[in-house]
Amino acid sequence: MTALRQNAIRELEKIPEDKIGFLLQIMQGLNGLYHDNQSERKEAFARLEKLRKKGSVMDYDAELASYRDEKYGR
Repeated sequence: MTALRQNAIRELEKIPEDKIGFLLQIMQGLNGLYHDNQSERKEAFARLEKLRKKGSVMDYDAELASYRDEKYGR
């Protein structure tokens, strides 16, 4: 254990019991800032990839004209 960590533990032991809950919230918040959520990002990206529509349009002008006809009845 590093000297810095030992010093932090000694300071933690001095804190009154009724303040420990507050300190735990702060520590959990700090841990969340430095904790890498790479797996969550990868899972979210995989879900987005599944939702993404694979296009097979070759003639974009014809596709656009088709949508216009459908929407505006030209």
